[in-house]
Amino acid sequence: MLLPWRTGIVEKFENLTAHTRRFWIRVPEPESFDYKAGQFVTFDLPIHERPNKRLRSYSIANAADGSNSFELLIVQLPDGAGSKYLFEEIQIGSELKFRGPQGVFLLHQPIIKPIYFICTGTGVAPFRAMLQEIRQKGLEHHDLHLIFGTRTQEDLLYRAEFEKMQQEWPSFHYHPVLSREEWSGKKGYVHEVYEELIAQSENKEASFYLCGWKNMIDEARTKLAALGYDKKDVHFEIYG
Repeated sequence: MLLPWRTGIVEKFENLTAHTRRFWIRVPEPESFDYKAGQFVTFDLPIHERPNKRLRSYSIANAADGSNSFELLIVQLPDGAGSKYLFEEIQIGSELKFRGPQGVFLLHQPIIKPIYFICTGTGVAPFRAMLQEIRQKGLEHHDLHLIFGTRTQEDLLYRAEFEKMQQEWPSFHYHPVLSREEWSGKKGYVHEVYEELIAQSENKEASFYLCGWKNMIDEARTKLAALGYDKKDVHFEIYG
């Protein structure tokens, strides 16, 4: 069943990088706007005459906290009509027509295995929400690894937050990896990182959550299958 269209009001926005922006959306009605970490919303933006050309979907980047507000993490694409509208036309107080929450890219509970969250770019958004949900609800869990691949240090979205989280939360491990910049951290792509972690781990059992562009996800699924992991242990959300 399709969910009804709702109206969201832009409370604020903030640039994280030159091309990535956080948006906070408040939902005046219903009284309680509930969602699960990993879900997304779909906007109907006034960017085309054909309805199907106006729809844009974005993962919610924070766990529900009862405030009726949610956060989105959006990158401005060079030829993206939707992101162009959101970056250039939207102001504080602007109304956005949306449908949601939607999606089944959710944490599988109970959490009985270590989890590897593997992402690139804004694919980190649903994992931030999942990590917040685990902490807020006090869910029992094993080691949690966030493997975040991007080009440069500037593109390490929520870096300070994840570094602080790692300091405060012994079971959480943050693994940023850069493909285009020399630095003191990991260099290359996400695949080398999780392969190395698995090789070093005494517990080979694991669940994998993948989010980002199709090429990364396809390669990860192939590599994980070659490592002997079953399809049921690999969950994914493709962007683009």
